[in-house]
Amino acid sequence: MSAAAVLPVLNCDVAIVGAGPAGLMAAQLLSAQGAKVHVFDGKASVGRKFLLAGKGGLNLTHAEAFERFVERYGDAQPLLQPLLQDFGADQLRAWAEGLGIGTFVGTSGRVFPTDMKAAPLLRAWLARLRAQGVVFHMRRLWKGWGAERTLVMDTPDGVQPVQARATLLALGGGSWARLGSDGAWVPLLQAQGVQVHALKSANCGFDVGRTAAPLPVDETRRAFLQELLGQPSANTPGWSEHFRQRFAGAPLKSVAIRFTDSLGRSFDRRGEFVATATGVEGSLVYAVSHLLRDEIERHGAATFQLDLLPAFSADKVLEQVRHPRGSRSLSSHLKGRLGLDGVKAALLYELLSKEDMHDPVRLAHAIKALPITVVAARPMDEAISTAGGVAWAALSEDLMCQALPGVFCAGEMIDWEAPTGGYLLTACFATSVRAARGIQRYLAE
Repeated sequence: MSAAAVLPVLNCDVAIVGAGPAGLMAAQLLSAQGAKVHVFDGKASVGRKFLLAGKGGLNLTHAEAFERFVERYGDAQPLLQPLLQDFGADQLRAWAEGLGIGTFVGTSGRVFPTDMKAAPLLRAWLARLRAQGVVFHMRRLWKGWGAERTLVMDTPDGVQPVQARATLLALGGGSWARLGSDGAWVPLLQAQGVQVHALKSANCGFDVGRTAAPLPVDETRRAFLQELLGQPSANTPGWSEHFRQRFAGAPLKSVAIRFTDSLGRSFDRRGEFVATATGVEGSLVYAVSHLLRDEIERHGAATFQLDLLPAFSADKVLEQVRHPRGSRSLSSHLKGRLGLDGVKAALLYELLSKEDMHDPVRLAHAIKALPITVVAARPMDEAISTAGGVAWAALSEDLMCQALPGVFCAGEMIDWEAPTGGYLLTACFATSVRAARGIQRYLAE
């Protein structure tokens, strides 16, 4: 692009950078009050991550009691609680109803649109926004600030300067870069003196480390020679080749994970997850991911206990393992007495030594508390969301950057995280509502 390709300055009351849920909610509130609102996004269409999240059923929020709901935000609870009191699960459902989209509560307490889809809701929302005069500018990539504090937008036709009385940045975190949340805004804000904590994976999978018994001397020597030749050894982090080929993608259902980190924070929950080619991922793993990630950052690894049969007591498992098996193989015995087969049985063979497998006490203990060591979170671009972002200390109560008067932040850009289950989307809306009201006050002043 030629350096001379500079378009005329575009003037507006409010420039919203980012056309995801946080940006669109602020656009709705501000335009309803008569503000001239322009929304900019680097992609060709709005709400791309929102649509992807709704592909398997759009989880809007959660219907549990507020006291329990706010606990899901961990360390950020004291900061987010006032925002969620202003706009939480009930308000979000009422907002959807106002767009003509009914909602219902699923058996897990999660709240969904009646038709389970994101597209009808987004269409109704965009129709409302356009009727209120919101102007959308697609393929506008924000590159920072120019002369006289104009926003600099890189467009297919040249550089577009935008002069706004107030700006809302709603650019998401660093996950799913192909949908627009690439974290490219981090150095732009840091260059302006805004404190930003490093982005990192949240609600993510993990790579495992091998935890089997130490190899015999001959096998250790062989592994050393393999590493010298650039070949993977049996001690390379990750599942064995046999396990990967047969069980990558296999779901572990009706299991439980227990984990206590080095700071004394504990997790104990039933659910399900999936064995991947390199480790583990899925809803139950996502729920404990923040504890595992932080423990890996502190100590290089984290080991959780997997209960393969949470419906059975430890005594019952030991009784069944000890039951005489006659001529049956151990695999047949475990399947017949405990229903352990497939990926669950494969994990035992993967992680236990031959001696452990044939010791009833040690085997029974492993069935109830199989240690699985994870050594790395999966990359941010594979994560559902990210932690880190603009520090709360860098923002006013209205979410305006202390170092940049008139510039506000909302959504996943701010340093908070939450599990899946509607909590992420609800907090994005709550921060957007707080920022929009702050912008209203700022414009009035």
